[in-house]
Amino acid sequence: MAVTQDAAAATAVTQFVEAGSERFAYRQINAGSGIPVLLTQHFMGNLDTIDPAVLDGLGATREIVWFDTIGVGASSGRPRSTIAEIAADALTFADALGLRRFDLLGHSMGGQVAQWVAYTHPELVRKLVLVGTGPRAGVLTDPADGAAALFAAGPNLDDELWLPIFFSPSAASQAAGRRYVDRLRQRTERDIPFSAEAVGAYSAARIDWGQRGDGRQDYLAEIHAPTLVVNGSHDIVIPTVNSYTLHQGLPDAKLVLYPDSGHAPHFQYPQDFVAEVVRFLDQDALT
Repeated sequence: MAVTQDAAAATAVTQFVEAGSERFAYRQINAGSGIPVLLTQHFMGNLDTIDPAVLDGLGATREIVWFDTIGVGASSGRPRSTIAEIAADALTFADALGLRRFDLLGHSMGGQVAQWVAYTHPELVRKLVLVGTGPRAGVLTDPADGAAALFAAGPNLDDELWLPIFFSPSAASQAAGRRYVDRLRQRTERDIPFSAEAVGAYSAARIDWGQRGDGRQDYLAEIHAPTLVVNGSHDIVIPTVNSYTLHQGLPDAKLVLYPDSGHAPHFQYPQDFVAEVVRFLDQDALT
């Protein structure tokens, strides 16, 4: 299958690949350059919400692929209601695109999906980067932080929705958030917004992932891919303490926490994050 190569995320062409009766929308940078990095998306995210600075930074040296899962954005079908189902869709997409071995970078709910892909199909995942995410049966959001009310404002109606969700309330963090929004707005051809149906389905997936029970985190010990765990100092969506749980439960993990930051530290510190990830991906093993 022919692929389109683009120099920058802001102009990357939205492409489509068929998988059975479904069609996935995706974008790609630097096609064919070594082991690809596949990105899995956060709750209420679509092709437009990943920071172009992160995409372009990583794409300077390797192939980057990001996509809408089934029922989200320009992809077809009904949205899924469990992380396992969303992970299965990610695997279907990777197979349809011919990705036989890849590095996997997941943010928030996408990090949960990435964990499940690495757990169920370890032969496909070389290295794992988990940002602003947590394990099954993790520590829940504190209602006092107001994350639920922030998400209730609605998906993708305005890029500024992400400012109180992804960034801390400080002036410096919010200024970084506005720079992120400005980068998003460089793109003129935009994806289809996350639907109300997808919000409902993904909310059910979030609740299912958080269910308590004995042995719910045992799977972490079976994920042997070297892993970089990244979070902000005060994540109000998936509390930062969950990153410590991942770090302790995964057999081969490094933990990086960024100061004065929230649910998307990689969007607040894109240059540092890109350098950290590139260094991690280029290592033979964690030391």
